Amino acid sequence: QVQLVESGGGLVQAGGSLRLSCAASGGSFSNYAMGWFRQAPGQVREFVSVISWRGITYYADSMKGRFTISRDNAKNTVSLQMNSLKPEDTAVYYCAARNLYYSPNLSDYDYWGQGTQVTVSS
Repeated sequence: QVQLVESGGGLVQAGGSLRLSCAASGGSFSNYAMGWFRQAPGQVREFVSVISWRGITYYADSMKGRFTISRDNAKNTVSLQMNSLKPEDTAVYYCAARNLYYSPNLSDYDYWGQGTQVTVSS
């Protein structure tokens, strides 16, 4: 059973940056694709970014050039560096894990964290 714990959320002004982290335990982290998703109030949960077990990255179009995902297999962590934040980036951000290959689909993920709140003020 994989457990995921997100951290790093908070309140930031538009144009600012935040770095989210997700610590994994209980599984073979290096074998998992790690994804980030987000859910704004009243909205469906949406894909943000994913990094495969081999380090291949994929981003939602609206995050390209602003967000960077990375992983540290030695520390069992995945991070999401978010720059040039906009008010519309306000959401709860979730870390998720699935075996090996990356996917932008929520239903493909087996494990989820509890989420961390990101609020971007205008």
